Amino acid sequence: MVVSKNFSLPSDEELTVQEITVSYPLLQAASFYIGKKCEWSNNEFTLCKQETKDPRKCINEGKNVTACALEVFQGIKKHCQTEFNQYVNCLEQSSGTMELSHCRKTQAVIDDCVLKNLNIERPPFGYFCEAKVHDSPRPKPAEQKLEFPDAVPEAKKGPYPEAKYPFRSYMF
Repeated sequence: MVVSKNFSLPSDEELTVQEITVSYPLLQAASFYIGKKCEWSNNEFTLCKQETKDPRKCINEGKNVTACALEVFQGIKKHCQTEFNQYVNCLEQSSGTMELSHCRKTQAVIDDCVLKNLNIERPPFGYFCEAKVHDSPRPKPAEQKLEFPDAVPEAKKGPYPEAKYPFRSYMF
């Protein structure tokens, strides 16, 4: 990545946040609940990055997404740990690709526990593919128009010389 002299990185204090250190099977098992619970903050972060075209300006929104996901994991650990561990074990041991279809019975148990204790309903199939409008309280940033100097100062105008080989298809 090429940067200019005026480019500044955020300080370590700004970037320090509690990380979510879980394995892929745990993340796979909790992904629907995290996606549903953290949908608004994730959309806010994505919109901020897209509008500002500078992820440094969206650090707080990114921290909110991480905090939300951490909150979901803490809630699952507090209220539904045994059911969640059964579901994760089923995903890991049922197939090499951790297909969800083999574990529908344990999924129903964890879905009920999460709905009852955390009030997060598992979204229906295709929910995350639906088009949605995100209403952000942040003001839209001002449009920045980039101007590039013309690479060729003046193009030659006027009569052009006749082409030396006008019909290439007849050449060979």
